[in-house]
Amino acid sequence: MTSPATATSFLRVTEIFHSIQGESTWAGVPCTFVRLTGCPLRCVWCDTEYSFHGGEELMLDDIMERVESIGTRVVEVTGGEPLVHRNAFVLVERLLDKGYTVLVETSGAIDLAPLDPRAHKIMDLKCPGSGESDRNLWSNLDHLTERDELKFVIASRADYEWAREVVLSRGLGDRVERGTLRALLFSPVWDAVDFRALAEWILEDRLPVRYQIQMHKVIWGPATTGV
Repeated sequence: MTSPATATSFLRVTEIFHSIQGESTWAGVPCTFVRLTGCPLRCVWCDTEYSFHGGEELMLDDIMERVESIGTRVVEVTGGEPLVHRNAFVLVERLLDKGYTVLVETSGAIDLAPLDPRAHKIMDLKCPGSGESDRNLWSNLDHLTERDELKFVIASRADYEWAREVVLSRGLGDRVERGTLRALLFSPVWDAVDFRALAEWILEDRLPVRYQIQMHKVIWGPATTGV
């Protein structure tokens, strides 16, 4: 477990908001999002570049109060890359101790071992089209459990073929079938991959994955933040 926070513990926060979860097996569920500021990666298709800089320094107690005031029992800690912040691990633990269901959206470039095992990890493996595939920390696959989900963001047919090879060569579909991994997610980059084409590739190859489109962008539009 992580060390307890001190009286001066804070995190830099881009936004805290209430919305419909748009991705993962939790899609469609009302959720409170805590978006932390900063990310060491620069994926070429990133849709949250506004979270790279700025933000507001908030004490952990203040973050907890804001989450409590919203009142939703599902909370996602996201970014940027939330796990570059040591106190993010503390925040996750505190939320869990209060009985929240906590989702952690992470790039997979940061070691997941210290994360509270009660959290639900939603981890990216960066495809080559992201420009950041060399940052994948492959040992993180060993830290994924039956609570966790592995996401591939697909920007091209080449990305799809890379992701397909990873799924098959590493037996990830078998892990889902055995119940040691909650889900494999294939997600098209908005406006980069034809939605129907990706669906047809998955069906043709009979991949054991869950196809997802970013629901929040369908509802509010791709340029809207805070949703």
